[in-house]
Amino acid sequence: MDALLKAFWFRPSLRFFLQQHGIAEKTLACWHPDQSKRQYIEWLWPRLVRDDRGNQAILAMARSLAEMNDFPDLERREDTVIRVPEAKLAAGRLREPVQKVDAALGESEQAQQRRQAAQQSRVQVASTQPSIGKLQKELDGLIPDLGTQEAGYAFEKWFYDLAVFYELYARPGYKTGGRQIDGAVTIESTTYLVETRFTREPIGSPDIDVFMAKIESKADNTMGLFVSIAGFNEGAVQAASKAKTPMLLLDHSHLMNLILRGVMTLPDVVARVKRHASQTGSAFLPASEF
Repeated sequence: MDALLKAFWFRPSLRFFLQQHGIAEKTLACWHPDQSKRQYIEWLWPRLVRDDRGNQAILAMARSLAEMNDFPDLERREDTVIRVPEAKLAAGRLREPVQKVDAALGESEQAQQRRQAAQQSRVQVASTQPSIGKLQKELDGLIPDLGTQEAGYAFEKWFYDLAVFYELYARPGYKTGGRQIDGAVTIESTTYLVETRFTREPIGSPDIDVFMAKIESKADNTMGLFVSIAGFNEGAVQAASKAKTPMLLLDHSHLMNLILRGVMTLPDVVARVKRHASQTGSAFLPASEF
């Protein structure tokens, strides 16, 4: 599943791949427009493993993915340098288990052995599936180094991975006009510049002012998403909150109490804070007040 989701970014490409590997049209028709690729694949997989035909489809897809060297869906994207190597790595992990399965199938034509081989492939393919639990574990692993520069860079990358998990258009950290931007993410047609902080102390107004200048130098429809693990002091919230504020603030409670617990998705949390900002002018809404 991991290789499948990493190899195809666009829905039509993934749909065509599934169709090529024996997934019936009536099954593909169950893919609702509001379902993400991940949601559909997580719905599809348990249904495929129920019988030999589904297991053979999984094995056929694993074979194709293991042989892939080019990933057209990931080319010409802002994060191509990250996405393509990740896809190649995920596809490469399939080669050895697929070879073992093919070897087992070659030894005998007995139906029972085919079922066992297909089941082995399914387990191997599913074992690399990323999950919200993996992201939780990665964030927990950064806590002992809270406040260090290395952990700050790792948290920046972690938030990018979180955005990719929810299949958002995301860009890792970059520089423009001599200014460092920790990343960018597009949610519901709005592009947000991202600022991440992994410090022990809450963010103050000076950091808000610096980030506000970065936002205001961009296009009119650009907003900012400031993600601080230690939160924000009162001065920072006041500095970020103004008429038509272009900045939203997220802290550890949004990440740990809502997103990583599966209560809400990242896009839903951002949309809720944005709606609050539109209604009140305040850039911050604690998770406890959702």
